[in-house]
Amino acid sequence: MQWKSLVLGLLLLRLGLHGALWLAFGLGHSLGFYQRFPISFGFQCLRGPEGRAEAASSAQPFWLKAPGLRGPRPPPPPLPPRRAQAGRGLRPERGPGPPAPGVCPKSYWASLLGGRARGAGGDEYERRYSGAFPPQLRAQMRDLARGMFAFGYDNYMAHAFPEDELNPIHCRGRGPDRGDPVLGSLLSAHRIITDSKQPFGDMTIKDYDNELLHMARDLALRLLPAFENTKTGIPYPRVNLKSGVPPDSNNETCTAGAGSLLVEFGILSRLLGDSTFEWVARRAVKALWNLRSNDTGLLGNVVNIQTGHWVGKQSGLGAGLDSFYEYLLKSYILFGEDDDLEMFNAAYRSIQSYLRRGREACNEGEGDPPLYVNVNMFSGQLMNTWIDSLQAFFPGLQVLIGDVEDAICLHAFYYAIWKRYGALPERYNWQLQAPDVLFYPLRPELVESTYLLYQATKNPFYLHVGMDILQSLEKYTKVKCGYATLHHVIDKSKEDRMESFFLSETCKYLYLLFDEENPVHQSGNRYMFTTEGHIVSVDKHLRNSPWKKSLSEEGEEHQEEKPVPRPKPLDLKVINSSLNCNRIPDERRYSLPLKSIYMRQIDQMVGLI
Repeated sequence: MQWKSLVLGLLLLRLGLHGALWLAFGLGHSLGFYQRFPISFGFQCLRGPEGRAEAASSAQPFWLKAPGLRGPRPPPPPLPPRRAQAGRGLRPERGPGPPAPGVCPKSYWASLLGGRARGAGGDEYERRYSGAFPPQLRAQMRDLARGMFAFGYDNYMAHAFPEDELNPIHCRGRGPDRGDPVLGSLLSAHRIITDSKQPFGDMTIKDYDNELLHMARDLALRLLPAFENTKTGIPYPRVNLKSGVPPDSNNETCTAGAGSLLVEFGILSRLLGDSTFEWVARRAVKALWNLRSNDTGLLGNVVNIQTGHWVGKQSGLGAGLDSFYEYLLKSYILFGEDDDLEMFNAAYRSIQSYLRRGREACNEGEGDPPLYVNVNMFSGQLMNTWIDSLQAFFPGLQVLIGDVEDAICLHAFYYAIWKRYGALPERYNWQLQAPDVLFYPLRPELVESTYLLYQATKNPFYLHVGMDILQSLEKYTKVKCGYATLHHVIDKSKEDRMESFFLSETCKYLYLLFDEENPVHQSGNRYMFTTEGHIVSVDKHLRNSPWKKSLSEEGEEHQEEKPVPRPKPLDLKVINSSLNCNRIPDERRYSLPLKSIYMRQIDQMVGLI
């Protein structure tokens, strides 16, 4: 009898261990101890308590597969901006009932998430992020963001001005910064000074006679030689403000650099009544657009300005391409030119078809979460397995067009990387779950998307994200005279440089995130931020273009454009205003924007848990 009891005990122990492994990790059906653990980015059961279970595959991650197999969605129609006000919405939850065969029960998900079943208090994600963000804490974070800016700015003025940047460790200046965005700042300041409503308080200057506008014109005139003597109309990447284009200038430029002048040059032209600046910027955009692939509709990231040949054939959303897409949409928002919107919609369809991988819906269904990868512009085939930190701007752009649900997923991926390192590495390899390029120069893109998603959803989750970012910056980057670039996001070693965009963008978006009473949100005016973070009011005065017809005719004479699908022009709204965002349903404001099952999935995929 003793040996029978011993055998029975061992059998029960074996079954118990297998049951524990099944609940915790979802390991296969075999009762043998020599289980093979399939490597997968997904869960064994991925639709949650109400969806059908699907066994995890040992195949490669779906992001590595070619487009069209399952993940990328078919090309969507142009997105109506009104969707931004309430998002696509989550499908209604099904009523309770016994799980069907092959369906993961609620107890499975409760144990997997380390929490309790719905109705029993929620899991750790809900406990950490759901519910209201206390007003006192919000005010504390607002003051911390303001103090962060003041500390950096005061030290810059004390130790670096008039040089372009600050070395915050050794407390001295550095420069020049060849990418200093002066033109946008001159135009933004001029608009604020001359605004008859003065929503930010009295920002007028006594006896002001448009001096900043005249300086902007002078600067733009000095930039015009970059557009001369190019066979394509795409500008040179460098120009000397005194002598023009250097004789040995490089003939190769990135798409973002050449195609991101239309907002500033367009504002200047419309304020002056001189079409010259907008014409050269728009010609460059059209030239790049006409070089896109006939098969995929994608653009590369580096082009020869004389031959029009693509030197860099990588198509993605990060460095080299980011602000090109951004300015197609923002130019339409400001100027109302239908061509800009049509180009953006066509580009967005190509992005969704060839760059987007993962499950079709952000907040439901099976498979890996949506991610935008780098592909060959001509074939759409994957070129590498890294993404860069500049791509974190894209959720904010998706907010502006109303694709809020997809923005939520992509933002969650970048936030998970931030949580792991306390910063965003310049490049992150999603296959290796490790940084490829380890430095973090205090970039603002994730903060900007966080701010815009909060404005679109009013979900306190994004206030928690902002608080995490603020605290990480204070903990890891603050030094004697400012905030320093992280040389290595893992060991937190520093470089002696504080980029100017840290003050003009990173601190600004953090402050606006927590300052709900700011005139940007409460004045009733509509505002847009340029790619360098300069604020521009959106009003009818910038939509007056007496030269519109002549611009169109000249463009047709100089180049034969590829046909562009012409959807019905959209009544696009600027949605980074709390007045529009108050329409978000209350039931979504205090629940997680992304279901906790998918948050945990993303955290696992970046190696956070």
